[in-house]
Amino acid sequence: MQGYCPSRSAVTKFRAEAIYVEFMKQWNVGVYFSLRFQEIAGALDSALATTSLIPVHNSPSGNGSSQDLTLKQSVTLLESLRSCWREDFLILSCSDKFLRLTLQLLSRFSNWLSSGLAARKMGNTGSNAGYEWAASAVPNDFLYIIHDINCLSTEVCGDYLEHVLQLLSSCSADVLDLVKQSILQGGKSLNDLTPLAINAITDALVDEAVKCFEHLVTKIVAQGLKDVKAIATTFRMTNKPIPSRHSLYVSGLLSPLKKDFLDMEKHNPYLTRETIKELRYGAATEITGRYYDMVVEIVSVARKTESSLQRLKKGAQRRAGVSSDVSDPSVSDTDKLCMQYFLDIQEYGRNLSTLGVDAKEIPAYRSLWQCVAPQERQNVIDL
Repeated sequence: MQGYCPSRSAVTKFRAEAIYVEFMKQWNVGVYFSLRFQEIAGALDSALATTSLIPVHNSPSGNGSSQDLTLKQSVTLLESLRSCWREDFLILSCSDKFLRLTLQLLSRFSNWLSSGLAARKMGNTGSNAGYEWAASAVPNDFLYIIHDINCLSTEVCGDYLEHVLQLLSSCSADVLDLVKQSILQGGKSLNDLTPLAINAITDALVDEAVKCFEHLVTKIVAQGLKDVKAIATTFRMTNKPIPSRHSLYVSGLLSPLKKDFLDMEKHNPYLTRETIKELRYGAATEITGRYYDMVVEIVSVARKTESSLQRLKKGAQRRAGVSSDVSDPSVSDTDKLCMQYFLDIQEYGRNLSTLGVDAKEIPAYRSLWQCVAPQERQNVIDL
């Protein structure tokens, strides 16, 4: 009968008629919704229960359209959300239940994604059923996730919301506002997942870079973070002159990241300029933080050791009756060590700039500069 109504307002008027209301009372609406609930929610649960992310092959339109979704899990979520408000599914008297189901679907997807990313970060994906996909995911997979999150959020907060509000246009303004705010909050919950996915990519890239460093070291190539420690041995108890150029290992610190970023930019059409900027900064910050931790520990030990040796030397001089007031004009091993690291971090900063990252914007780099720079150069970072 509704098919003969010439407009949406006519459908609304038809449904408000007493005879229509009496007719609908003859049906068990609760059972109907229960069946629809199982059908809609069950489809999403099945998609999220898979042990890996399932790609769908679409050609990117480049405009952020929902048709650009790249993963089966995301496509199923959008289909389930739309099913809640299909005219051949929806019964207005159950609209509150379908709204609740809509929000539950968004929450289910968000929890699936956030829990998987958290389990991956903690390294316990294998012990949690349903999170296997996170363990097997590679950086490109997370780029697809970020892309789909953006598409889903745009759709939910845009055309999807407008469609729901049109269907419920006969409701009061207060009810419509409540519906609008609840759906917008659901869309925001999707957007909140983007930083988690970016962090997952950063962690994967940094871990891969560190493994590469360690591999190079085992091959006796003068690259990688372990060579940072070797510098201390070079200057300890030797007569080596003050260093004048950076160490060879510096060129290898960022080379794995450069390769990974180049591969992603070439082969992933969904990598946006904003995302690559965040990834570069995040990965560079993490690598620099590890670099800083290693250097500051070595320099701290060297300074403490030198201070202890100086106290012992002065004590021996006093016992021998030799004046200890005259300062030693020679450059200490610690000074040479710091100068070598200073030359290294200058080169490292220049290498960061080739990645599009300003070293001065990284807190750990500024701290590293303060740790090893000569006194007269500590206030200004000059690469």
